[in-house]
Formats: sequence, structure tokens, C-alpha cells
Amino acid sequence: MKPLKADELRKKFIDFFVSKGHTQISGASVIPENDPTVLFTTAGMHPLVPYLLGQPHPAGTRLTDYQKCIRTGDIDSVGDPHHLTCFEMLGNWSLGDYFKKEMIPWSYEFLTKELGIDPEKLSVTVFEGEEGIPRDTESAEIWHSLGIPYERIYFMPREDNWWGPAGETGPCGPDTEMFIDTGRPACGPDCKPGCGCGKYFEIWNDVLMGYNKNKEGQFVEMERKCIDTGMGIERTIAILQGKKSVYETEVMQPILKRIGELAGVEYGKDDKTDISMRIIADHIRTSTFILGDQRGCTPSNVGQGYILRRLIRRAVRNGRHLGIQGTFLAKVAEIVIDLYGAPYPELLQNKDKVFDELTKEEIKFSETLEKGEKQFEKMTFFMEKQGIKEIAGGSAFKLYDTFGFPIELTQELAAEKGFTVDVKGFNEAFAKHQELSRTAEAGQFKSGLGDHSEETTALHTATHLLHAALRKVPLRP
Repeated sequence: MKPLKADELRKKFIDFFVSKGHTQISGASVIPENDPTVLFTTAGMHPLVPYLLGQPHPAGTRLTDYQKCIRTGDIDSVGDPHHLTCFEMLGNWSLGDYFKKEMIPWSYEFLTKELGIDPEKLSVTVFEGEEGIPRDTESAEIWHSLGIPYERIYFMPREDNWWGPAGETGPCGPDTEMFIDTGRPACGPDCKPGCGCGKYFEIWNDVLMGYNKNKEGQFVEMERKCIDTGMGIERTIAILQGKKSVYETEVMQPILKRIGELAGVEYGKDDKTDISMRIIADHIRTSTFILGDQRGCTPSNVGQGYILRRLIRRAVRNGRHLGIQGTFLAKVAEIVIDLYGAPYPELLQNKDKVFDELTKEEIKFSETLEKGEKQFEKMTFFMEKQGIKEIAGGSAFKLYDTFGFPIELTQELAAEKGFTVDVKGFNEAFAKHQELSRTAEAGQFKSGLGDHSEETTALHTATHLLHAALRKVPLRP
């Protein structure tokens, strides 16, 4: 394998598909236009959904680009060596032009010739079929004709090898995924790509959109078939460079070095310190992409702004864990912009906004963080004495109302001390506050939220607290 860096991989991918007749298009904003169903652009195909649905694209039927994406479902997992909230996605598309017999050989060519991956280390998965949709033997035979033996071609069910539709109806289809054997021992006799043990590393995914799901829930084969592929830059360069983690690559090491300089520590010397450093590196990288975006938002208590505020505040808190004094987020963001200003010039154009907003939010949160943590420590001290291990919903709301602690921060603090939080009680207290508030903004609560997943909980709990109606809710020890 060629140990490519991110800039090299990005260029190599685009050049390869341009040589195959594709037009390079610009990546879209991380904040989707005209799509209220998601807060951020979560994949390279997201901005192209209208064209995959049939709308003509002004650049033609063969497209390629690189796209910055944000997925917030794993915020609480960031800190380990693997999770990110922001990543770059390489992609190419056929809008009713070519299909399997062109795409699969191109995938093989790019992986083996351009990236130098040993064909003996490649395994692939294809769709095993189900009632009404045939087994994808065509893709399997194409892979076999390229030299992949049948024992490294795995037929997998819908949960592993099917994409879409994006909504209740629309284009969708089986996919074929490519994996590199890392050389680790098999986890058992049934070890295969997708088992999660770490032996097989997914490097690319070709979605073969040949079906349309109609209103009756039927999958109808389409005449106009499309291709949608996705390759994550950070994960791919990590495996190409032989690194165990994306945090060991050049897209993260300069950021971690700056954090270490500010904190007087060195990455890789202490597990607990490394966790805080990774959280700061990831969250400020993501925050910089959001603030510096062409449609970028600013910290607030609703929607994308709430997620941004949560990222910034979590970074600030971990900076305090490391002993960093004074404002520091803008100094970390400088490195992010240095790294990404060339492929994403909007970061350079908006750098003053990035630095200003990070600093303002950092100062705002720092003013209440210390007081809030002291109150939290006092509260949990008395709870421990009484054998209480769950923080009452009203108490969690008071921390939010008085100290600006989002429910997720309270949960994080609680988990560190072995406590749980009554989230249902928090939401009830918050709903009571909503009822008492007579402003129009309270109506923003009801934007189709029906559960308490990562993003919906963020929206549900994140609107302006306009009155201190529940300030008398007791902090229950």
C-alpha cells in the first residue's frame, strides 16, 4: 500500500475519476439546504439526492467531489482513538450513465493500481438477496473476473449491504463493499468482513441504486440506474499509512501538538490526558468547519447552533482538565485552518469569524463553568451521603437554567462519578417551563421531535430559556 497523505489521496481520487470522464463539482455546505430532516450534511451523496431522484445536474451525468461531513450521533464516543464528528468523504456518481460493469472494475483499478493495495488482501461483500429482490450474483461475478476468489466474496443481508431510500420512498439498492485484511487473527470460524473484530477494514462502498421504493412499500426496478460511492479520507489514510488511529495521521497530529503546547503535555504519554486531547482536537476541528462554512451558523440554543455550542463547551471543559489557562480555542483553530485552508478556501475567508465566535463562546461558558461544577460537586456530595445515585430531573434543569449546562454535560459529569440522570424528569421540567413561557420561540420545541436520540434530544432541550419560571426547583440532595 502507498502511505498517502490526505492531500495526496484527495487529489489522486479526483484525478482518477476525471480521467474516467467525470466532472469535478464543488462540495456543498455542511448545513443542508432545503432539508429539515437532518441538522448537518452527513455523507457525500446528501447534497446530490435531488439529482439521484432524476433532476438533471448542470455538470452532467458523471460527477466526482470531496465533501466535508458531520455526524453528531457519536459525540459521547469521541475521545477514544477512533471516533470523529467530522470527516471528509470522497465520492463519484453516475446519474443514469454507467452501472456495475463499469464501477466495480474502476474500484478494483483504483484500489490496486492507484493505492497500491495487494489484491490478496482484498475481500468484498455483495447483497445476498431476499424475497422479490434477486441475489446480486452479477456483482460477485464481476469481482471474480477481476481476480477476487469466491472464498473472499461474501453474500450479506440487507442490514449489511443495502442503502436507502433517503426517505420513505425513492431510489435505493444493494451495495458492494470493499475490505482490507489487516492481518489480525480471525475472531473465530465465522470471522468475515463486517463482524467488527478489527481484522477487516472497510475502505470503500459502491451503492448500486437500481430500485425505487414506492408508496406501497414495493421495490420496483428502475430503468435509470445510478451509482453512488463513498470513501472516507481519514480512515483510508490511516490504513494506508499503517496507523492504528486517525489521530496518529497528519490531519490530527499538528492539532494535538498545539493542544499539547498549550497544556504543557505530550500526546501519547497518558491515557486520560490523551482522551481530553482527542476531544478538543475533534471538537474544534468540527466547530471550525461549521463556523467557517459558506452557510455556517453560530452558537445558539437551537438546531445546528446548539450542537456547535455543545462541541465548544465540551472542548473548553476538557481544556480545563488539562490545566490550560485562559482562552485557547482560537489558537487550536488556527492549526485547523492552516491544514484545510487550501481544499476549503471558505475557512480562510471566514477565519476572523471563526476566531471571534470561538473566543466569545469560550469566555461566556468559562464564566459559569467553575460555579456550575462547584454546585454539581456540592450536590453529588450530599447525594452520596444519602445513598442517592440518580440526579433528579428538576436538579438537572436547574443546572441548565442557572449555569447553562446542557443535559448531555450533566450526564457526562454524572457518569464520571457513577451517577445517572433522570432525563425524563428533566424533559418534564423543561416542558413545564415551556408552558409558562409566552413567547413565540417556545413553539420551536415542536419541530417533529418524537424521541430522545442524539440530535432530537439536542433540539428538544435546546431553545432559549426566556423566563426563570422554574428557578425555585430545588437541587435535591
